[in-house]
Amino acid sequence: MKRGDLLTLPRFAEKSADNLLEAVEQAKKVSLPKFLAALSISQVGEETAYLLAENFQFPISKFQKVTVEDLEKISGVGPIVAKSIVNWFKDKENKKLVGDLLKQVKIEKYAPPRSGGAALAGKTFVLTGTLKSLEREVAKQKIRERGGAVVESVSKKTSFVVVGENPGSKAARAAALGVPQLSESEFLKLIG
Repeated sequence: MKRGDLLTLPRFAEKSADNLLEAVEQAKKVSLPKFLAALSISQVGEETAYLLAENFQFPISKFQKVTVEDLEKISGVGPIVAKSIVNWFKDKENKKLVGDLLKQVKIEKYAPPRSGGAALAGKTFVLTGTLKSLEREVAKQKIRERGGAVVESVSKKTSFVVVGENPGSKAARAAALGVPQLSESEFLKLIG
């Protein structure tokens, strides 16, 4: 669709055409974590996509060369997830899919919020239950902004499990593994 095509339509002046074309171009821009999550790789959800984007600062095409060992070095990525990612990117049809998508969208450079001096650098968190004072997405963002990572499942590598009201099985798993648990108020103090 070109500007000239839009100008032939009823009620489309130059400004309207320019605004629509700009909106379409903006819609084609996507962050690396959102792109990875949208690929529907088995075992890879939003949080794992953030972990991958934070740890691999290179074009998406290089994911085709990543190894299980490379991925397992990431806190929050275990052998099952790592193998799933490697197998997905080795698949011929998936390679074609990524190539086709990259012709349509622009992956924006991702600047992870973490830094070496950040308060939560290197720490991984799992959230369970309902937080009263802030929404889950806000809590996740605050963790990331302070250098931490959010993962979906509890493992021995998990630094803390934040326990809200009506927690699920993650709290019990944390207790069984000896992973420290934080109440909502303790978590709020930790993040400042």
